[in-house]
Amino acid sequence: MSVAEVLVASSRLSVRDAALAFARAGIPVFPCVPEGKHPLTPAGFHDASSDLEQVRAWWTRWPSANIGMPTGSASGIDVVDIDVTKADAGFAAFERATAAGLVDGELARVRTPSGGMHVYFVAIADRPQRCWQAASAHIDFRGDGGYVIVPPSILATDTGASYRLYSLSSAGSKPVDAVALRGFIDPRPPQAGTRATTARPPEPSRLAQWVSNLQEGERNSGLFWAACRLVEAGFAPADVEAALAPSAQTAGLDEREILTTISSASRRGAAGAQAFDRAASGGRRGDAPCLS
Repeated sequence: MSVAEVLVASSRLSVRDAALAFARAGIPVFPCVPEGKHPLTPAGFHDASSDLEQVRAWWTRWPSANIGMPTGSASGIDVVDIDVTKADAGFAAFERATAAGLVDGELARVRTPSGGMHVYFVAIADRPQRCWQAASAHIDFRGDGGYVIVPPSILATDTGASYRLYSLSSAGSKPVDAVALRGFIDPRPPQAGTRATTARPPEPSRLAQWVSNLQEGERNSGLFWAACRLVEAGFAPADVEAALAPSAQTAGLDEREILTTISSASRRGAAGAQAFDRAASGGRRGDAPCLS
């Protein structure tokens, strides 16, 4: 059974049976809190498995758990996430990208409880693509280092809305070029004269990995410290968010906490993050990547 066939079948399956169907198709999954997005396993999407006994054990323990699927090379699926907020939505930006021929190889579309859309693409096997967020365009990309919630999972809303298959592509699927897509919907001029051009910058991927492993009680301070390091190095707030937000979500922070913490780090960074670096040394500072 392919991912498309699992998505078709998901509307008539329980979350437990759908999780097993994904696993039988060779697609790793992991349990998330019922009616939520936070992982129930210690390492989040890093624990994802297609082993039937493991998946069966998870959903025996948590029968109402939502289903998380790692994106990128782990599952062979990349996802373009079209967000919807009270003020705006990403559909117009996605339509412009469609007209430009940048997203014409989709595999399937899944309607999200917010009214947004997850657009599935086959991942590029030999060229992993990292997650990013284009906040101004209301479009996120979920590739290596990220995950999505899949049907028939349900979110806690007034209507208890579920993730559900919206459409399947009738044409042949092909990968999306995430770099080209971001450059089109969220163009940014290169930053000149910043510390990022004059000193060795921190590696966002290493910081993101560290953030994803933070535990309760240290997640906000750890995310703040990592964001400060990137701000110090000259990264724009949007780039800091793109680098760290998916991992912070994996660690268990919700979107509002993540955006507030990164915004605070951006303001603090302008005044100099070295003071916070010293103050944060009492947490899991020793586990951080060495970037000096």
